[in-house]
Amino acid sequence: MKEAEIKNLYDLNETLAGEYLAGFTYPWEALKGIEELILKIGPTLDPEVYEQKGENIWIAKSAKVWPTVSITGPCIIGERTEVRQCAFIRGKALVGNDCVVGNSTELKNVILFNHVQVPHYNYVGDSILGFYSHMGAGSITSNVKSDKKLVVVKSRNGEEIETGLKKFGAMLGDHVEVGCNSVLNPGSVIGRNSNIYPLSRVRGVVPADSIFKDADHIVTKQV
Repeated sequence: MKEAEIKNLYDLNETLAGEYLAGFTYPWEALKGIEELILKIGPTLDPEVYEQKGENIWIAKSAKVWPTVSITGPCIIGERTEVRQCAFIRGKALVGNDCVVGNSTELKNVILFNHVQVPHYNYVGDSILGFYSHMGAGSITSNVKSDKKLVVVKSRNGEEIETGLKKFGAMLGDHVEVGCNSVLNPGSVIGRNSNIYPLSRVRGVVPADSIFKDADHIVTKQV
């Protein structure tokens, strides 16, 4: 399933996790090691750029973190990133440079590449969001199936990959736009440069350079 491979989704130069992610074929394979990755990277960060704030929490000095934010480590907040009022970072969150984590947004076990925006009432759990990806207001990653079974990634042509994971939200490629109040169901993989219509219910793999209108109407972008 080439469309879901890391090399076809992400520019690995745009995250502190680049070397780590390069060791896997599919991005969800990296979810189990995010905590250990942050604990490894954190102590090596330049103290002129980052400041340790509490146990296993490193925040760039140029970042703006509002006083009402709740952060549990391990966590890294990148340079010039803004974490707005009442955001809830539950731990195991690697947030890149120039990101926006918005009011009342919740993060848990995630990698956010540089320039990611989750700015308004978003839940992002057990997910990886690529360079310049953006989630519209109220859009969320649903990371556990209702029947509590292990997540299977399914392509449009019927190919399936068993992940062995109970918790798996969404993998967003670089420059993905997710419309307001959309739900990305467990095991969703959105290819580079694709757009998701508002109020969508997404499942499986959406190819790169596509517009997702609904499950039966996924069209290729016109250049």
